[in-house]
Amino acid sequence: RDIGEPQYQTQDVSRGDIIQAVTATGALAPVTNVTVGSQISGNIQKLFVDFNSTVKAGEVVAQIDPVVFKANVSQAEGDVANARAALELAKLNEARTSALVAKQNSAQSDLDQATATLHQAEANVKIKEGALQKAQADLDHCTITSPIDGIVISRNVDVGQTVAASLQAPVIFAIANDLSKMQIDANVAEADVGGVAVDQDVNFTVDAFPTRTFEGKVTQVRNAPITVQNVVTYDTVIGVNNPEQKLKPGMTANVSIVAAHRDEALKIPNSALRFRMPDQTPTAAP
Repeated sequence: RDIGEPQYQTQDVSRGDIIQAVTATGALAPVTNVTVGSQISGNIQKLFVDFNSTVKAGEVVAQIDPVVFKANVSQAEGDVANARAALELAKLNEARTSALVAKQNSAQSDLDQATATLHQAEANVKIKEGALQKAQADLDHCTITSPIDGIVISRNVDVGQTVAASLQAPVIFAIANDLSKMQIDANVAEADVGGVAVDQDVNFTVDAFPTRTFEGKVTQVRNAPITVQNVVTYDTVIGVNNPEQKLKPGMTANVSIVAAHRDEALKIPNSALRFRMPDQTPTAAP
């Protein structure tokens, strides 16, 4: 039975650029992102910055109500003064007892007791001075400052809210150092990570600008595996310049890592390398 002649399609061999790419997805993030918290518990008295505020290192960003901590400092100062007075008395008693022992008008045990009391008074002064330093440090921590120059990404508290610092410091602000330089943490599958290396070019898009392609470079391929539902991926860090600051933290990036590139190479369609058998085969004549 005749099934007709085979059908052929032809296409000219051409020259052009050929790119081998590794695709992945990841999230944009600042290169340096610092969370500012509180080491002490208390009520937020004042907030000096808000979302998108520009801050300098050492600038005051929040104030916790310091009334209780000022009282603790005053109490600690009183304890130090009391301990120093006791030390002065112990010195006088030790000197007086020493003189009496030298004149054999007092027993050696009295001098030993006076010396021990003097040493205890000296130690007590150090203990009270340490308590004063701690109270002063707690008072200083009521004033919260920015550790870096940057821009405030998020604010997690309001004026009047109570922050409780127990096992973990409460986060008040998140500050990014410089949004003009960002990075993408892309999860590359284990089957593709062998073709990824530092300094490879990267093209990526974000949903906010679907018609625009952004560029970056691979800065690090981390060795720590990430396993989710038995799928292993590796965190690949991609450095991105963001001078216009159109890219924002948290945006999802569709990444294409250029693993190999050839200019003006001969291009042949993949379909030319495949052959499909006819749907029907001829049968033998009876």
